[in-house]
Amino acid sequence: MTYDLAVIGAGSGGLTAAAGAAQFGQKVVLFEKSAMGGDCLNTGCVPSKALLAAARAAQAWRDGARFGVAAAEPVIDAAAVRAHVRHAIAAIAPHDSQERFEGLGVRVVRAVARFRDGHSLEAAGEVFTARRFVIATGSRPAVPPIPGLGETPFLTNESLFDLEDLPRHLVIIGGGPMGMEMAQAHRRLGARVTVIEAFEPLGRDDPELAAVVVAKLLAEGVEIRARTSVKSVARKDAGVSVETASGEIIDGSHLLLAAGRLPNIEDLNLAAAGIATTAKGIGVDRGLRTSNRRVYAVGDVAGGLQFTHVAGLHGGLVLRNALFGLPVRTDTAIIPRVTYTDPELAQAGLSEAEARASHGDCVRVLRQYFHDNDRARTESRGDGLVKVIAGRRGRILGVGIVGAEAGELIQPWLLAMSNGLGLKAFIGMVAPYPSRGEASRRAALDYFSGFATNPLVRRVIRLVGRFG
Repeated sequence: MTYDLAVIGAGSGGLTAAAGAAQFGQKVVLFEKSAMGGDCLNTGCVPSKALLAAARAAQAWRDGARFGVAAAEPVIDAAAVRAHVRHAIAAIAPHDSQERFEGLGVRVVRAVARFRDGHSLEAAGEVFTARRFVIATGSRPAVPPIPGLGETPFLTNESLFDLEDLPRHLVIIGGGPMGMEMAQAHRRLGARVTVIEAFEPLGRDDPELAAVVVAKLLAEGVEIRARTSVKSVARKDAGVSVETASGEIIDGSHLLLAAGRLPNIEDLNLAAAGIATTAKGIGVDRGLRTSNRRVYAVGDVAGGLQFTHVAGLHGGLVLRNALFGLPVRTDTAIIPRVTYTDPELAQAGLSEAEARASHGDCVRVLRQYFHDNDRARTESRGDGLVKVIAGRRGRILGVGIVGAEAGELIQPWLLAMSNGLGLKAFIGMVAPYPSRGEASRRAALDYFSGFATNPLVRRVIRLVGRFG
């Protein structure tokens, strides 16, 4: 069978490429050995955010007193929480389903696909040749080499959401975004939670912003062991026992690994197609081509930023090149990243440290705290801030927001940065009152605050006054 485009993997990147090519009249075959929709729909973004929503509802019961509503400890129905998570997945699944893609004209093969050579694949006992190929096989949870882990039951994001009952005491190895999100969710749903992180929790994020999130989790009762490595783990009774390098023993009912991810490349037989790999995944150039010019790699398997929206972006870029021959270059400078804890943490562009290292003394840091924002005051949610990193002439080098709905609030900044707009664009914006978005406009205004006291400006005002 000969096709214009063969896509391996039905996650965000693969589905974007397959749907787009089919809509342009290309003959497309899509291979998926597991569930349609990939990690994000089935074991990642969707179920985790659904669980966080259930946890937020539980926490609202506890927080009522500040609004004059009697606080109460919620009653958690684990089966109903799990049903909510499954319902969220089921509601989104039709968009990624085999039936929808077959309706678009894509042939969907539910089997492992392996390269036979540089221009053909084998799957389900058939051989498929194509002009172009897209590898979009994603990644899987990394299992660190911890002594005893092979004999100890553990969870990853691929099994966490299948639990029938909520953990009594969840021990999490890894304090990155996934670890911290699941720590807060399970704590709010009634579990005891301990996070063990070898470095700093949310250590890849701006320390000033990450500290707000960490403080909130600590206040809610999440136990965090920062700068602590794991010496060994063991099965104990009906649970697990974790020993840290300092000798502390932490006994829990469940163990969750949230310590990074590995690319899914083992089944592909890449060597037969002349496709080179790196320690992070498949090697690609800035146009997402592999060492085999017929083959592209997108999303997590390409070894870059591991976000669903990046995989979707990659899928679209591949279409530009494969279908229209247009040159493309992946640019990750303005890719947003959000940790969906409460408060949320959203960032894009350069951090303060990165900006000072590359732009020196011309960097200005602008801050607007939500405790000074009227909408935040009405909600008794003054935690967090908008932090803008500005360069010469009001250029926006980076922005970070920590607070309620930070993932939504950062989007006007992304629009401005993507289109080369500076801080003046926010000055001309009228924000509805009261809204948290006002904090963004006020941060931009701060950049020009010295204009009012500039001696030259004041002389002009006096001159105008004389002749007015």
